[in-house]
Amino acid sequence: MSRPVAIAAAQYPVEALAGREAYADKLAAWVGEAAGAGADLLVFPEYGAMELASLDPATMGSLAGSLESVSALLDWVDGLHADLARRHGVHILAASAPCLQSDGNYVNRARLFAPSGKVGVQDKLVMTRFEREEWHVSPGAPLRLFETALGRIGVTICYDSEFPLLARALAEAGCEILLVPSCTDTLAGYWRVRLGAQARALEGQMVAVQAPTVGEAAWSPAIDVNRGAAGIFGPPDRGFPEDGVVALGEMDRAGWVMAKVDLALVAAVRADGAVLNHRHWAEQPGAAPLPRAEVIDLR
Repeated sequence: MSRPVAIAAAQYPVEALAGREAYADKLAAWVGEAAGAGADLLVFPEYGAMELASLDPATMGSLAGSLESVSALLDWVDGLHADLARRHGVHILAASAPCLQSDGNYVNRARLFAPSGKVGVQDKLVMTRFEREEWHVSPGAPLRLFETALGRIGVTICYDSEFPLLARALAEAGCEILLVPSCTDTLAGYWRVRLGAQARALEGQMVAVQAPTVGEAAWSPAIDVNRGAAGIFGPPDRGFPEDGVVALGEMDRAGWVMAKVDLALVAAVRADGAVLNHRHWAEQPGAAPLPRAEVIDLR
């Protein structure tokens, strides 16, 4: 018998930081607030880690310099997240960050921390025009599904959520909760990602969770303007709201958006929903078997 999973999606304000201790205190406060409210799964946004570039005034105004300075801090940042996940007994999708690879390229990497101490990594697969043309952030691989004590979790970072075959491959591997960390500087960008997340929830008959950056960081050429609202979405089907919106935050306002979702409802609509999108996918003209997502056990 499954129990409801309490999900907290961050509308996370990017800020100039006074030092490492300020970041550690901010992260601890955010995690402590959500965990104290009963959250099991905490979702931070895409590129929320770019606020760490403010710790190096010499490079924070440079696209290339900010990649280098933030990536250099990732081991320390990940240690903070691992400790908080273990201490509070929660799963945390850390804000994605640039990660330097052995070939000299940077990928946009999200990391899922389990209270067990295990960590799952998902890189962004399809880069936006800004990432590929100006910032020179590269696509990573592979697509992964994470087996957790809460359920089967997949991650499609921001723009990735706008490509249905990625989420479909996760759904075929058993994904129940799709995490969509986002970073958008216009309302149009926010709506593209939100509509993508809701469409993926509909197609895969699963829960999708969007968590955006919010606020302004004029000192950063990468995340200077941030618009969005966190949302938790399901298929508009039996047991879920008729519009599919389980919870939705106030636009651009910092804070957590929380809701409980019962994954038994995901199984129920896949088995006997008013429609059977998940099952009927293969009946589309041109539908073909997809490569399987790599399954990582974080239990």
